[in-house]
Amino acid sequence: MIPYSFKSKMNRQIYSFIEYKNKLGFPYLESSRILKVFDDFCMTRFPEKTTIDSEMAFAWLEKRETEGFATHRNRIMVIREFAKYLNAVGEKAYLIPITMTRKATRYVPHIFTESEIRAFFHAADQFQPHPYAPARHIVVPVFFRLLYCCGLRPVEARLLKKDNVDLIQGAIFIEESKGHKDRIVVMPDDLLKIMRFYYARIKAIFPDCSYFFPGQEGKGAYSKHWTEETFWKCFELAGITQFDGPKPRVYDFRHTFATNCIYRWIREGKDVHAMLPVLSAYMGHARFEDTLYYFHIIPDFYDRTKRTELDDLADLLPEVHNEN
Repeated sequence: MIPYSFKSKMNRQIYSFIEYKNKLGFPYLESSRILKVFDDFCMTRFPEKTTIDSEMAFAWLEKRETEGFATHRNRIMVIREFAKYLNAVGEKAYLIPITMTRKATRYVPHIFTESEIRAFFHAADQFQPHPYAPARHIVVPVFFRLLYCCGLRPVEARLLKKDNVDLIQGAIFIEESKGHKDRIVVMPDDLLKIMRFYYARIKAIFPDCSYFFPGQEGKGAYSKHWTEETFWKCFELAGITQFDGPKPRVYDFRHTFATNCIYRWIREGKDVHAMLPVLSAYMGHARFEDTLYYFHIIPDFYDRTKRTELDDLADLLPEVHNEN
C-alpha cells in the first residue's frame, strides 16, 4: 500500500513507478516520501507539466539552505531513478546526469591490518553477559564479523530485519539502502555457519524482536552511538590505542572488505576488469567510481600487479556511465 497521495499532473506516473518497485519486492518507503515532496514541488513550481524536462530537473537540483550534502544527493537520486523508469516505459523524461550526484570529498579510510583484525575479534569474543543487555555478548562478535566479511554499511547491519536473512541459502536482502537501491548479499560459508549458530541463540532470548541484531532490551535495534562505542571498546580490550595512518571508523570494515577482495583477485590472477562490476553490485555502489576508488587507496598497487593500469581502468568509466 502506498502511504501517500499524489496530486500533480505526474501523479499517474508516480503511482505506477512506486507500484513497479513494490512488485519487484521493494518497500520503497523513504523514496515514496521523497516522491511526495517532489509531487508537491511540481504542483507549486510546475503545475502544468506532465513529465520531467530539463527546466524542472535543474530546479529540483537547487540545494536548500538548510539541506545537508547527503540529503540533497539522496533526493536527486530518487528523481533520477524515476526519470529512468519513465524513459523505460516510453515516456520521455530528462535524466539528471550522474555527475550531478557526486559525493563530497572523501576521507582517507583506515585499512585494517591482519594483526588489528585478529586482535579486534579476539576482544569482541571476550564480551560478557550484561544484566541490562542479556544478548550483547552474543551480538557483538557476529555484528562486526558481518561488517568485515560482507562489506555491509554499519546502518545496513544495525537495521537488518530477521525476515531479510535467509540462513538456508546464505543470502541477505538489503532493503532500499544508500542510493535507494535494494540488493542481495551472499554470505561466505564460514560466516553462514556463525550466523546460523548465532540466530539459534538470539531467538531463544528475544523470540519476538524483528531485528536480526536486537537492541539491549530486544525491542528495537542498537543505535549508531552504540556501534561506535562498542567498536572502540573492542580496541580498548585489545590494548590497541595507536594506529598507523588515519584514525579508524566502523565504516572502515567496509573499505577493508573491498580492498581485500581486490588484493585476493590480484593474487589469484583473476581479471580485475571483469570482477570490479561484480564488487560494485555486491556493495551496492550507485556509481562505478565508488568501486574504482579503492585502487587509489591500495598501497603498492602497481608493484603488486602489472596486469592492471590506471588508463585501462579509466576506459571503463564511460561505458558504465552510459548504463545509468
